[in-house]
Amino acid sequence: EYIHRHLNPNAYSYIHPKMQELMKETYGIMVYQEDVIKVAHYFAGLDLAEADILRRGMSGKFRSRAEFKRVEKSYFDNCQKLGYPAEIYNEVWRQIESFSGYSFSKAHSASYAAESYQSLYLKAYFPLEFIVAVINNFGGFYRTEFYVHEARMAGAEIKAPCINQSEYLTSLHEKELYLGFIHVKSLEEKLGQLIPKEREENGPYAGLHDFLARIPSKLEQTCILIRLGAFRSTGISKRELMWQAHLYFGKGRKAQAEQGLFKSTKTKRFELPQLEPYPLQDPFDELELLGFPLCNPFDLLKTKDFGDTFAEDLMQKLGKQIQIVGYLVTTKNTRTIKGDLMHFGCFTDAKGHVFDSTHFPNTTKKYPFRGLGFYKLIGKVVEDYGYPMLEVSEMEKLPMISPME
Repeated sequence: EYIHRHLNPNAYSYIHPKMQELMKETYGIMVYQEDVIKVAHYFAGLDLAEADILRRGMSGKFRSRAEFKRVEKSYFDNCQKLGYPAEIYNEVWRQIESFSGYSFSKAHSASYAAESYQSLYLKAYFPLEFIVAVINNFGGFYRTEFYVHEARMAGAEIKAPCINQSEYLTSLHEKELYLGFIHVKSLEEKLGQLIPKEREENGPYAGLHDFLARIPSKLEQTCILIRLGAFRSTGISKRELMWQAHLYFGKGRKAQAEQGLFKSTKTKRFELPQLEPYPLQDPFDELELLGFPLCNPFDLLKTKDFGDTFAEDLMQKLGKQIQIVGYLVTTKNTRTIKGDLMHFGCFTDAKGHVFDSTHFPNTTKKYPFRGLGFYKLIGKVVEDYGYPMLEVSEMEKLPMISPME
């Protein structure tokens, strides 16, 4: 309603002149906790102590339920004495009650606004630095995968963790974003922190044997790093490195750094058979060890039919029925006035652009979400305040290709 009134200043009227006087700044809508106090005091004639009890109650911070009920009664009694029509003061009370789900103080709002503008400035003028900071903050609403995707869309080249480039946290080298060891599943924290620390103190790692001579890494941990491509700077394939690691740890050798007085660069070489990697080995290793692939996830979709529309075309197809394939970012569950479950969805398309979807109760029952992944969506394109979204009528989850395909 606030957005509607902001965009359509002549399309609404104030419920009462007093409400216009008190809340002209917010188009007659209670937005801040202070608004409840103003309405209770100046509109309903409660004293400020009673108004604050009302504010606390609307925020769920009851000192006493009985005390709150007493103030509620005073509100209605005072409104009747002041001669307001019942439909007016009942509607004002309804607005006070509905306000309780999202209220916070104006000072709090101001501090958030300042931080929001600072963040927007950084994202606009230093997008990659900003996104790396968000990734390292681990406090965002979305999964790490989609901050990495945002960095890619902003021009970054995404790199898997590397023993000679990566830090424990994610780092940026010009346009190259190196994921930190902290993101590697099952990698020991102590090991992830030691790799860059040892490199900083004693220089880059010359190869697998040099790494194992300096870092007390177990076979299992070493294999995780190999599979993720962390030794790619050596120029040796993953499969050959796996052979080397198993030979190194053969005969019960334990994970222990073995640096001597003089650094040896000679290692025993073995003649290995030709080892051919399968085409999508890297994305599936990344999917297992990071939780997401570093390529376009649509490369892993079994079908190459991405529908008849992309996100960038939606505004040109308002009111039309379309098909689009989306990679699920997140969903929001809510309920209608009747209490029926419905969803809002957020997806990326095959070009990496975001689009939103609405799933009304009848669609929700018939075509429920079935976890993360790819979905084919059919529905009508609608517009909401200048932004297109898809009202979904049908939805189907799509399979990914097999790792060996």
